[in-house]
Amino acid sequence: MDSNRVKGTADELVGVVKQKTGKLTGSAQLQVEGAAQQVKGKLENALGKAKDAVRDAKEKSAASSRRVV
Repeated sequence: MDSNRVKGTADELVGVVKQKTGKLTGSAQLQVEGAAQQVKGKLENALGKAKDAVRDAKEKSAASSRRVV
């Protein structure tokens, strides 16, 4: 699993907590920060998934070429 996926998931969770804390305290700034951090986390998670897919495809390609030879 790519490290971007781990960091992205953590950012998403922290963003959710910030948003909920902002709603409870009436802090619009904290809500916006939380939403932004959540979006950042989703993007980072997507980047990690893409890296994983590329790595898996390379590994699969290498494995199939070894079998053919």
